[in-house]
Amino acid sequence: MMTFIMSLVFAVWQVLLNNFVVEVASFTGKEIGLLQSLREVPGFLAFTAILVLLVIREQRFALISLLLLCVGVALTGWFPSVLGLYCTTVLMSVGFHYYETCNQSLTLQWLPKGEAAAFMGQALSVKAAGALLGYGSIWLLMTGLNLPYEWVYTLVGGLGLLMVLYCMARFPQFREDAPQQKRLLLRKRYSLYYLLTFLSGARRQIFMVFAAFMMVEKFGYSVTEITALFLINYLFNLLFAKRIGQWIGRIGERRTLMIEYVGLILVFVSYANVEHPTLAAGLYVIDHLFFAMAIAIKTYFQKIADPDEIAATAGISFTINHIAAVVIPALLGLVWLHSPALVFYIGAGIGLCSLLAALSLPATPAPGNETRWGALFPATQT
Repeated sequence: MMTFIMSLVFAVWQVLLNNFVVEVASFTGKEIGLLQSLREVPGFLAFTAILVLLVIREQRFALISLLLLCVGVALTGWFPSVLGLYCTTVLMSVGFHYYETCNQSLTLQWLPKGEAAAFMGQALSVKAAGALLGYGSIWLLMTGLNLPYEWVYTLVGGLGLLMVLYCMARFPQFREDAPQQKRLLLRKRYSLYYLLTFLSGARRQIFMVFAAFMMVEKFGYSVTEITALFLINYLFNLLFAKRIGQWIGRIGERRTLMIEYVGLILVFVSYANVEHPTLAAGLYVIDHLFFAMAIAIKTYFQKIADPDEIAATAGISFTINHIAAVVIPALLGLVWLHSPALVFYIGAGIGLCSLLAALSLPATPAPGNETRWGALFPATQT
């Protein structure tokens, strides 16, 4: 239910954002880049989640974070200025990133290693169902009822808020098998996981910020057309994400990530040269398909991690993921003003670095066998 709520509310915020900021707030690449960088600042500070867990249980913290996400989205449409959008985006983002930190941690704690990949694929299907409901709401509210942006944001954010309150009242506190360490830590033996997480964050920002912005600015896609693209993306997840998770469990993390990163290099190079709107839409859908394969990074960590370090490392990994995310949107927003193609060539370079890192994964990850040169990272080093 938490996955469903997050996806429903965030999907509406995300799919309306580019059209809203261009049509109502008159954003350019500079403003959208800065907004996206500000959105990632709470992700950069995700390591502070472990401090919050000193005074509140992780499941409760996840629900409170969802409340903040819903409130931020509900308020978005009522502040269509540059400063107003920056403020509501940060509020929404605080809830989103703390929730995602807890979500990853609780998932890896509660699931057996042999079932994790398949379940994460199933969770992606649930996420897709929430997003599809959100997109359907946009079609109904904006096309059918002709409601303005502010009421769409408010209605969907308010619905999410009611659903979170239901979860708080309805579900018990679930047991945590391994008591989690309540301190910040970095371990050398997780170095490859940190690197893959960092590069994943950099690549994701280029897709989320500039690929979507290109569809509106360069090719003139409307809200309805952007929504249709997201519908196609999430229909794929709804139908096939669980199978992809099972497939990852069969072929292993190393092969999965190598396939993903080769595909990403080709997609980013194609972005840089695309001139036809239909072809650009096809690339956008293909790009999204590779997101499901990122499950392999999480299951790789689960296989090498000490059970009591999952929560602490989840916060650290989200911070590492967002180091690039805080810098890239603002920096590449300036690059975009001079050469949009160069932004995507940089993305291809990030994909190449990811591929080289993936080559270091062992066939059977385990504590003490974190890389193909596992002896270089003794488990006792911190």
